[in-house]
Amino acid sequence: VMRTWVLLPAVLWCLTGEKIYVKLHQNSPVLICMDFKLSKKEIVDPTYLWIGPNENTLTGNNRINITKTGQLMVKDFLEPLSGLYTCTLSYKIVKAETQEEKTVKKRYDFMVFAYREPDYSYQMAVRFTTKSCIGRYNDAFFRMLKKILDNLISDLSCHVIEPSYKCHSVEIPEHGLIHELFIAFQVNPFAPGWKGACNGSVDCEDITNRNILQARNRIEEFFWSQAYIFYHNFNKTLPAMHFVDHSLQVVRLDSCRPGFGKDDGLHSNCASCCVVCSPATFSPDVGVICQTCVSVLIYGAKSCPTSNKNQPCED
Repeated sequence: VMRTWVLLPAVLWCLTGEKIYVKLHQNSPVLICMDFKLSKKEIVDPTYLWIGPNENTLTGNNRINITKTGQLMVKDFLEPLSGLYTCTLSYKIVKAETQEEKTVKKRYDFMVFAYREPDYSYQMAVRFTTKSCIGRYNDAFFRMLKKILDNLISDLSCHVIEPSYKCHSVEIPEHGLIHELFIAFQVNPFAPGWKGACNGSVDCEDITNRNILQARNRIEEFFWSQAYIFYHNFNKTLPAMHFVDHSLQVVRLDSCRPGFGKDDGLHSNCASCCVVCSPATFSPDVGVICQTCVSVLIYGAKSCPTSNKNQPCED
């Protein structure tokens, strides 16, 4: 049975085939080299041997903390620390009447993966009426609207990208044929100088995602105010170019940093996370998929080597 943990308690007992997800730059939960049932019994002369993802014996250092009772915690978790952690518990069973000793060994496996939150952006679409699909004023209005939106969110280090519009003739019941601008754009949290908003934080996606949410809210409120004007002036004279009520559409777009991707099959309990790409996969851009590359030997690869298949990817 495969069991998976995402939002982790401070201490984890081993479960069969367990997958553990640790947020980048955070501490891992405490991994226990013992099962819960055994922890309720008396154990004679226990010893603990931890093997890390590189198949080397783990010893305590400034990043790896191993207690005398075999509890392991990894501090400031990074991509290369992902992989299989194995602990072997050895202990003795002693027959009191004969002093006969028997050594018992049990192995516990933990699959540990680094993850980070996706970077969010928003795809938006709105419609405005216009006098005609011919003329330069449509383009001028489009540029003005983009400038207004950029100014609205500039203090959040967010900006509007990939703006576009098309003009169409729309026949509306009881209103006849009118012309409308179908406008689409993306609200992005990486305006020039965006790293200044991080304030030195290593988990900057938490800050950029908070900022992009505020930017989305401001833009939605802007168009809702346009809808309010439309509603309260419906029977009065409206400008030729005005917001079409209920036309605002908002879709969140997720992207992952290079070396990370989403896989709801492999990581079903962390399907919304950007999980580190496993060996034999890589992610070179800000998509959401780890691509196949058989020559990749590491976690978190950002490229696929082609000249030497035994050479690990450059980070």
